[in-house]
Amino acid sequence: MTTRQAIFPADRHALYEKHGYSAAIRSGELLFVSGQVGSRTDGSPEPDFATQVERAFENLEATLAAAGCTFDDVVDVTTFHTDPERQFETILPIKSRYFSTQPYPAWTAIGITWLSGFDFEIKVIARIP
Repeated sequence: MTTRQAIFPADRHALYEKHGYSAAIRSGELLFVSGQVGSRTDGSPEPDFATQVERAFENLEATLAAAGCTFDDVVDVTTFHTDPERQFETILPIKSRYFSTQPYPAWTAIGITWLSGFDFEIKVIARIP
């Protein structure tokens, strides 16, 4: 049986401790990354939406790197949006910078009403090289 291993980026933000979860879990050759939001190091939301999305991707990048992964190793993406119709115009160019080569990972986008003060969250599953 494979045991799970917690993965944290070098600069752990306060939300991990406050809410009691791991940034990611390695299980075998897969990395299951918790939802990453555009938080500052103290856990507070970045107020500007575009900057919040950018920070979420930066937090995701740091978590992937802590496991020896890059965006090229991501196989599945789930994003959560508080106002998808208005937000996609901002999100898509940022997403395209991080997922720039084909084949792109599978992607599911979900509209929701609440993200604990945030407006965007991204979680992924990656293959560990």
